[in-house]
Order: sequence, then structure tokens, then C-alpha cells
Amino acid sequence: GLVIDGRTLNVIFQGGLEEKFLALTKHCRSVLCCRSTPLQKSMVVKLVRRQLKVMTLSIGDGANDVSMIQAADVGIGISGQEGMQAVMASDFAISRFKHLKKLLLVHGHWCYARLAKMVIYFFYKNVNYVSLLFWYQFFCGFSGSTMIDYWQMIFFNLFFTSMPPLLFGVLDRDFSAETLLGLPELYKNGQ
Repeated sequence: GLVIDGRTLNVIFQGGLEEKFLALTKHCRSVLCCRSTPLQKSMVVKLVRRQLKVMTLSIGDGANDVSMIQAADVGIGISGQEGMQAVMASDFAISRFKHLKKLLLVHGHWCYARLAKMVIYFFYKNVNYVSLLFWYQFFCGFSGSTMIDYWQMIFFNLFFTSMPPLLFGVLDRDFSAETLLGLPELYKNGQ
């Protein structure tokens, strides 16, 4: 692991040593930046995101972490004693740091699986609807007449096809929470 403080980060960013810093951090399993300013935190996230071209996640619990959370692809705010500024600026909010494992491994897996299935469903639904209109134009001689009433077109997306997304959102769980927590390697299946 690597522990680096704010003064050393200041030397790295002002001295143009970002590439050497990244080369060093690639050999570490964890990097801890302590006693750093909010600007330095966000600069580290932006550097990793820009140079390594990876998805970044930032976790913070106070107002000094807001810029770091906003610079990351995914921001997680922990509601705590330092206030709610980090929670308000984040994508996800948790009450304690111990809930991070369940948020990533369980809810992240379920969310990814549900979104992947729903994208396929929306393509299926819209292809069926457009192909129905396409073949109707052959029937009516490409006159531009509408096949169905305007209110039925509105209700098609509102009522007729709204049940599958609701059911997927509530009921679709390919693995139980206990299985996902017990086998973290299942998270990589979606990637």
C-alpha cells in the first residue's frame, strides 16, 4: 500500500510528476491520500480517470469531499456527523461505511441485470410497434393515415406496456442477496 499526504501531492501536481505517481500507484493494492485539500482529492480522481481511462468511485462523508465525489463517475455519500453535503452531491447515499459492500455487490449486480434486460425489452417493444406501423403503410398505400387513434398511441406506452418494467423493477433477482455477498466473483459476470 501507499500512504501519501497533502504536501507530497502538492509537490507531485506542481512538479509535473503525475505520470511517475501513477506508475507507482499501479504497483500498489491500495493508495491512501491523507491530510489533503478538497482540490487535491478531486485532482487525484481526475488524474486517474483521465490517464488510466478507468471508471472511478469516490466515497466521502463531509463537505470537504464534495469536489472529489463530483469528479468521479460514481459518488457515494455517507451521512454522518460532518453534515449532509456529501450526501447531497453524491449519486448514492448510505448511512454507514459497512453498507458499501451490500450496495456494490448486491444492489449493483441487481441494478445492472435489470437494466440490461430492460434495454432488450424496450428494443423489442419499439421494434414491434414500428414494424406494425411499417406494414400498415403498405396496406393503406403510403397515404400517411394513422392506424390507431392518438389516445391509443399515448396509452400504448403508458398503460399497455408498463407492467413488464414494474415487474422487473420489483421482482427480478437472479441471485439472492446472501449468495451475492457470499460469492463476490458473481459481480464480474455482468462485466
